[in-house]
Amino acid sequence: MGSGEWTSRSMPYPTARPPGAADAWTAEAAEAGRRGGQRILHAGEIVAPARVALLLGLTAGSTVVTRRRLIELDDEPVELTDTYYPRDIAAGTPLAGTAKIRGGAVTLLAALGHIGVRVVEDVTARIPDEDERERLRLGAGEPVLRLTRTTYDATDRPIQADVMLMPAGRQQVRYEIRLGPSRPG
Repeated sequence: MGSGEWTSRSMPYPTARPPGAADAWTAEAAEAGRRGGQRILHAGEIVAPARVALLLGLTAGSTVVTRRRLIELDDEPVELTDTYYPRDIAAGTPLAGTAKIRGGAVTLLAALGHIGVRVVEDVTARIPDEDERERLRLGAGEPVLRLTRTTYDATDRPIQADVMLMPAGRQQVRYEIRLGPSRPG
C-alpha cells in the first residue's frame, strides 16, 4: 500500500487496554510512526435506527447512547464511526458525553462490567451521502467501505455496535484468524 493508505486491523479494538494506556487507535498509529487522533462530533441519546436496534437486540423505537467520531491519521480523516450502546449500559456514563475516554470506550465498558468476548463484523461497500463525503474529503462517486461490528458479552448480549465508514481507495481491512489450538513457540 502507498504511504497515504492504511491497513486497519480489527483485533486490538474490542479488547480493553491496560490502566493508563492510550486508546487502541492512538497506539496503533504510533506503532507505525504516525499520529492517530479523533474528534467527537456528537454524543448522547437517540432513538436507535432500525438496523442498530436489530444489531443490539432491541425493539424498534428503543433509545440508545451514541458517539459519532471522525478518526484521523496525521490530521487527515480516515474513518467516520458511529458507535451505539444499549441505554441501560451507557446512559449517565462518559460514553454519553463528548470528552475523550482515557484508554478508549472498550476499556470503560470493561470497568463498568461489560466485557466483550465475541465480535461479528460485516464489510460492505457503497457510495457515501453528501455529509459523509464532505467529512471524509472524498471526490464525487468515490466509494466507502462500511464495516459493521457488534460486540457481545459472555452471556451473548450485544453491548456495542459500531458502523465505520472508510474511504475505499485509502483503506485496506485485514483479518488475521487463528484456528485450532495454538502452536508452541
